[in-house]
Amino acid sequence: MPLSDLPPPGRLALLLDFDGTLVELAPTPDSVVIPPGLGDLLARLSRRLDGALALVSGRPLADLDRFLPGIPVALAGEHGGVFRLSPAAAASRPDLPSAPEAWREAARRLVAAHPGALFEPKARGFVVHYRAIPEAGEALRAPLAGMVARDAARFVLLASHMAWEIRPRGADKGSAVGFLLARAPFAGRVPVFIGDDVTDADGMRAASDAGGQGLYVHEAFGDPAGVRDWLAHLAA
Repeated sequence: MPLSDLPPPGRLALLLDFDGTLVELAPTPDSVVIPPGLGDLLARLSRRLDGALALVSGRPLADLDRFLPGIPVALAGEHGGVFRLSPAAAASRPDLPSAPEAWREAARRLVAAHPGALFEPKARGFVVHYRAIPEAGEALRAPLAGMVARDAARFVLLASHMAWEIRPRGADKGSAVGFLLARAPFAGRVPVFIGDDVTDADGMRAASDAGGQGLYVHEAFGDPAGVRDWLAHLAA
């Protein structure tokens, strides 16, 4: 389904990744730059889609709220580990396990032993970033893989953009898409998932399985600026 063949906005459900899709990647999670007018664009687009617009991100909801305060869209954070269907709604969490505190402490020690690495905590897991020291990727991966191997039925180690993330099984962007498509105003619409990373593949497959499609940023739009230009056209 090429972009030119997408259904009209009244039948479309749009599901967007955040980092690398809506905004350019940054050296650290906190150094992301929000383009001027992005919040207003998403608000206009949400109205155009009758509310069937969601951000589906690996970030916690608090991060999304900080970068885009008050935007009237549904949020799926932590790869589907937490949901909020509107700014006024309460957040809900699937019943999933949390990474043991001993794993978190071991990951913090690991990061401290590799200057330039960063530890990012999440409610159910955590991320180790190594963008500043790409040569340390394997040295960081191996001990994290060892942790997950002790409880592989409940946890998984996921590769991302210059990062390793431990998260519970069942929290992925495919399950997030399924959660949203079962609820108004997404139910019954044609889903389109836009992302840029391997972590987005599950969401793309879920959208495709539901009769829609998944689009990689670099293939369909070139870069996040291209995504924003297309969204502005759609919102108009």
